[in-house]
Amino acid sequence: MKTLFKLRILQSVWTPQSPSRLFHKDNRRLVSQIVSHYESINRCEQELPEHFNFASDVLDKWSQLEKDGKRLATAAFWWINDKGDEVKWSFEELGFLSRKTANVLSDPCGLQRGDRVIVILPRIPEWWLLNVACMRTGIVFIPGTSQLTAKDIFYRLQASKAKCIITNDTLAPAVDSVMPNCQFLKTKLIVSEGSKDGWLNFQELLKVAPADHNCVKTKSRDPMLIYFTSGSTGPPKMVEHSHSSYGIGFTVSGRYWLNLTPSDIFWNTSDTGWVKAVWSSVFSPWSSGSCVFIHSMPRFEPTTIANTLSRYPITTFCTAPTAYCMLVQHGLTRYKFMSLRHCVTGGEPLNPEVMNQWKTQTGLDIYEAYGQTETVTICANVKGMKIKPGSMGKASPPYDVQVVDDQGDILPRGEEGNIAIRIKPTRPFCLFSQYLDNPEKTASTEHGNFYITGDRGIMDEEGYFWFVGRSDDIINSSGYRIGPFEVESALIQHPAVAESAVASSPDPIRGEMVKAFVVLNPGFLSHDPEKLALELQEHVKKITAPYKYPRKVEFVQELPKTVAGKIQRKVLRNKEWGRA
Repeated sequence: MKTLFKLRILQSVWTPQSPSRLFHKDNRRLVSQIVSHYESINRCEQELPEHFNFASDVLDKWSQLEKDGKRLATAAFWWINDKGDEVKWSFEELGFLSRKTANVLSDPCGLQRGDRVIVILPRIPEWWLLNVACMRTGIVFIPGTSQLTAKDIFYRLQASKAKCIITNDTLAPAVDSVMPNCQFLKTKLIVSEGSKDGWLNFQELLKVAPADHNCVKTKSRDPMLIYFTSGSTGPPKMVEHSHSSYGIGFTVSGRYWLNLTPSDIFWNTSDTGWVKAVWSSVFSPWSSGSCVFIHSMPRFEPTTIANTLSRYPITTFCTAPTAYCMLVQHGLTRYKFMSLRHCVTGGEPLNPEVMNQWKTQTGLDIYEAYGQTETVTICANVKGMKIKPGSMGKASPPYDVQVVDDQGDILPRGEEGNIAIRIKPTRPFCLFSQYLDNPEKTASTEHGNFYITGDRGIMDEEGYFWFVGRSDDIINSSGYRIGPFEVESALIQHPAVAESAVASSPDPIRGEMVKAFVVLNPGFLSHDPEKLALELQEHVKKITAPYKYPRKVEFVQELPKTVAGKIQRKVLRNKEWGRA
């Protein structure tokens, strides 16, 4: 069996110990201390510790319990692929390897505390090592999806001023193609079994890196993560999070929404480029001392998902509503999920019929939650609550969530308005720090005493929240946030396109899909519309990340506009959704 690291790899089928053995009193004590500390911070902002680092204050505490014999050295991380390869690390092994990785970043890569690094890797173990290593060194971690094009990568390198980029053989040529114009980029690190000119090799450096590393003492409000998130009127924005906002902020989510304990094995299928990967494959499970389970799975396949849930002792499962829809359509009654006890979802609204079908086929409920890149979990359905199919659940601590009007005034229950989080007199610590280098956009999210999420919703008499839609033009397709500006910018580069507008269109599987309304240049009016639509779709796939391409294309003579000439995407969206 091929291994990624020269470590002890546990190859036998892992049989989890009984919860009573794994959940030693010291394990319970550590979880209780973390949750208690979190809740005390919620009550009084001044109690937020001056310094916090998830690697030293959480991960190393679990490792010490293992060393002291107060926690069995079971898997903290368990990775498989479809070739039979397997990697398992205890918290102690994770600590050992992440310290070596920290030394790789600090020495041969020459990175220092506060520097920014873009990491574009698929679901491979190195992504987790680099994530933790950045915490240990105080380097700001900027994830990206493997579907990014050279143009996307160039924009992110320039906007973030990243000094280092880390990727694999697949995307290295795209990086090299834009490298001459990237004045801030100093180091390129490749995760590959072979060498490449101009690139440092991660595997080779890891082998010789020293194992001793002292974790930096980061302040709670020091920047830890930056995520690029799509906007409706411009290129993606940079959302900055601190060490405490996510590092402490997901403790309650792990304990209550995900219902995790140190005896659980949690599989979240999210792509490493999306924020849900750190939500549910880093902070929530490891705050609870749970095992993070990962299948490399380059593309979603219902058969692979069902077989994995059947063959491995996974207790908790998280995937997107679209994936649940595909799974119930695939049919699950012939499978037996012997260990599975808790299922969750988020990222887009869950169709109540999909929830019912999942319950019928598996006997398990799906607990939906709602949040954003800018936040931790805003609303959630948790065990012990009555589930109202179609609802996002109730407000999740520490947030005071309300539905407000455009002036920031709270609306009566049952009325539609803006879903908002109270930020005055005290701003919740687990809210993003800022849109980096964009103070105007940061300020625009605040109305009165509230942070405005940009989502529309209703709160019923029992405090349950119901999602209505985006208040802007963002398209949420299968959990992917797609800004129309990015697609329109790609379309306009084709000689056939005079102008275009992009809006969401209903889709029974994805919830929403991207639809492009295109006004053609005169020289293309006589072209075959079906062939031209396909040509435009392929063109967009080449210009930007393929998931953004318009699955529907409609050729129109003109676009709806305001008196000032601004395109009214809302008119097009309402037409598609039957709300004209």
